[in-house]
Amino acid sequence: MAVVTVSGCTGSPGATTTALALLLSWPLEPGRRAILAECDPDGGSVVLGALSGRTPGSYGLRNLAVADRQGQLGEAFWRQLVDLSDGGMDRLLLPGITDPAQAAGLAYTWERLADLFTSIENVLPSHDVIVDLGRSGAFGLASPLVRKADVQLVVVRGTLRGVQSAQVRVRALREDLEAHSPGSDGLGAVLVEAGPYGADEVSRELGVPVVMTLPHSPKAAAVLSDGEEGGRGFKRSDLMRAARTGAERVRGLVAQRRARLAPAPRPDAQGGQPNAQR
Repeated sequence: MAVVTVSGCTGSPGATTTALALLLSWPLEPGRRAILAECDPDGGSVVLGALSGRTPGSYGLRNLAVADRQGQLGEAFWRQLVDLSDGGMDRLLLPGITDPAQAAGLAYTWERLADLFTSIENVLPSHDVIVDLGRSGAFGLASPLVRKADVQLVVVRGTLRGVQSAQVRVRALREDLEAHSPGSDGLGAVLVEAGPYGADEVSRELGVPVVMTLPHSPKAAAVLSDGEEGGRGFKRSDLMRAARTGAERVRGLVAQRRARLAPAPRPDAQGGQPNAQR
């Protein structure tokens, strides 16, 4: 079970494209499922983008505010998911709001939604959740989604504007996580290779590891952002190959952080360390 947030910043668009690439490339052993939750307060874009409006508009995040007020958030959540897999029901989408004005109705729901994501493993440990926060969702009322996640990814383009913008965002996220969560060691960057700065330089400037490196591939990205026809070669594109490699590294970071936060082994009942077998 993992909860991973993806957010962007000024000069570095691509949070939703990255989150969707992660969903479609997330390693799934038999019986596992991955969920992409569009929690961008500015509005979701997968339905009108990648799905070209083919999904019925009655599903999604906007319905959870009402369910939350009725004490039915947990039950309603599963009814709002849309299947994006090839019929296996293993890659699911919670569509985002369709109008930024709808975010006001979720003001008191964000924290309970964050608790829902982290508590899924108590019932269904085979589910992983990827949370798309867009450019503004990592702060403000939706910040509990970041604070309670295992890993927090910031998408940055390798340009001067992109790196400088990400510096401000990463610094603010680190301070917030250090103050309101178990730490900031789950914070990392996703580098879109669209400029002169490579992974080592970006990592050094931001002070966080570059967990994923994605090629600047407008044609493949348009399949995810705008529903362009990708054909059979899309899954073998440079973008999706890099996403699969990145997804494995993200899972490794989740495991590493959870190991750090795991309770220390308890001493034996007599108050000392367990006796070695003689």
